[in-house]
Amino acid sequence: MKAFFEELFAYGHDSNQRLWEAMMANREKIPEKSIKLYNHILNAQQIWNNRIDPRMPLFGVWDERPISDEKGINQSNHEHTLTILDNYPMDTIITYGNSKGKVYTNAVGDILFHLVNHSTYHRGQIATDFRQNGLEPLVSDYILYKR
Repeated sequence: MKAFFEELFAYGHDSNQRLWEAMMANREKIPEKSIKLYNHILNAQQIWNNRIDPRMPLFGVWDERPISDEKGINQSNHEHTLTILDNYPMDTIITYGNSKGKVYTNAVGDILFHLVNHSTYHRGQIATDFRQNGLEPLVSDYILYKR
């Protein structure tokens, strides 16, 4: 199971890095909504990583930064996720509070799967936003990554 998650997060990291490169190449044309969603993807990964393996939270779920800052944040998030995969069995139960202070418990594997799914969902929204604004969307299908 760990190897499968490592592969999924390598795919997500690669997709996020390629999306960052596409945004940097078209900086003046990138819709504000796409930048907001990209920030959200990275913020959410940091928040969920911190719920499993607490570190000082730096960003709120919808905080925004200049797109130029995001490559390093994506790399840092990915490294933290790999540390989690090395140190936490998938069936470890984590108790955490959400952004509204409500307390929940979930297994690490369920949280990590949620994180993969969440990121993919929002990259799809960014692809739609790109197309609606005359930009070529990033091809980020998992099967193409595996080829």
